Amino acid sequence: MAVSSAVLVLRALGVGDLLTAVPALRALRAAYPDDRLVLAAPEQLRDLVELIDAVDELLPTPGLGELAWPGPPPRLAVNLHGSGPESVHDLLEADPAELLTHRHPDFPDVPGLEWRDDVHEVDRWCRLVEYAHLEADRSALHLPVPPGPSPAPDAVVVHPGAAFPARRWPPERFATVVRDLAADGHRVVLTGSAAERDLAISIAEAAGLGDDAVLAGRTDLAELAALVAGAALVVCGDTGVGHLATAFGTPSVLLFGPTPPRLWGPPPSARQHVVLWAGNVGDPHGGEPDGGLLLLGEERVLAATRSALEMRVAHG
Repeated sequence: MAVSSAVLVLRALGVGDLLTAVPALRALRAAYPDDRLVLAAPEQLRDLVELIDAVDELLPTPGLGELAWPGPPPRLAVNLHGSGPESVHDLLEADPAELLTHRHPDFPDVPGLEWRDDVHEVDRWCRLVEYAHLEADRSALHLPVPPGPSPAPDAVVVHPGAAFPARRWPPERFATVVRDLAADGHRVVLTGSAAERDLAISIAEAAGLGDDAVLAGRTDLAELAALVAGAALVVCGDTGVGHLATAFGTPSVLLFGPTPPRLWGPPPSARQHVVLWAGNVGDPHGGEPDGGLLLLGEERVLAATRSALEMRVAHG
């Protein structure tokens, strides 16, 4: 890769992580308009990265310890990955002229912003670029509609999975909501990864829906993005699909459990998103559904989905 002057940004994580970093990426783009902005992130995010106007190139990077910078030293390396020493080390290996990162005690000679646990993920990375005296717009989260057609236009998209069991609402509760929404006359489809296909099938069967309602394991990221962008409503937990709804302005009902929405939820000003949270804080990486998440009953979730769909109709 021939790069005369580049800005290297590390964010080798998942869908939601990428989307919460978009305002910071746009701030860097505005500050360095003549430089090539290269994002080190997983290859499977390529279809989504290509929608981000701030990024010139994806450098496939599966995770920490996998960053292989192929060009001359970048003028700036930016750590949008996390607070640990591994991400700092990976970027220093690229020998940048300057490194923008949070401070870590393993690197006493590297200046950086103090890490805080009590800020929203969007705000975290905007604060970091502001530490470098750049201007960041925290509302700059929106992405253009993907170019491909939606696999199920105007459907209610239900995404029952999440990275950890603590954030997964029970499947039997999803089935109740799906069944009632279908009885209301809405087309409902279930999404997820290939590993979550059995989960989606079990919910569809319990709700009385056919196999055509199960899109889990049958869509790539580009198709999932098009599906969310063209959906009537998204219903999911604290997961990347919820951030897709924010990015495309699609109404959503989001079920939060161990993590407060003030840290990972949609902007409060985006009123098309309904956030349900019982107020409990727990371990987002836990092996069982979080107790706070279990406090959200089917009737409350169903009422929120019906209300969101009625508001969508009322506002055209």
